[in-house]
Amino acid sequence: MFDLPNGLEELRRCDCSLCRRCGAITASMPLSGITIMKGEDQLKLYQFNTLTAKHYFCQNCGIYTHHQRRSNPSQYGFNVACLESINPLKLGDIATNDGVNHPADR
Repeated sequence: MFDLPNGLEELRRCDCSLCRRCGAITASMPLSGITIMKGEDQLKLYQFNTLTAKHYFCQNCGIYTHHQRRSNPSQYGFNVACLESINPLKLGDIATNDGVNHPADR
């Protein structure tokens, strides 16, 4: 369950090696904004590079669901395509963050 009192905030894509391949559009929420109602045992954690961001995937279907952001560890980014009422193909132009040249990598 997502707590999104202001709707989808900070929609973005990322061009890092992981996000570029997933093709996900993410929105932001505070860490307190997500409650996993069931299936938490089906989530798998993936970390790479600096091991700061925590990316979660469903171990059954492989879908990227959410991640604790490296750019702001007090936030989750979540895959808006996981919301039943959202068609990410109809969201229009979405800004792309430069994850290839992330400031934390310098």
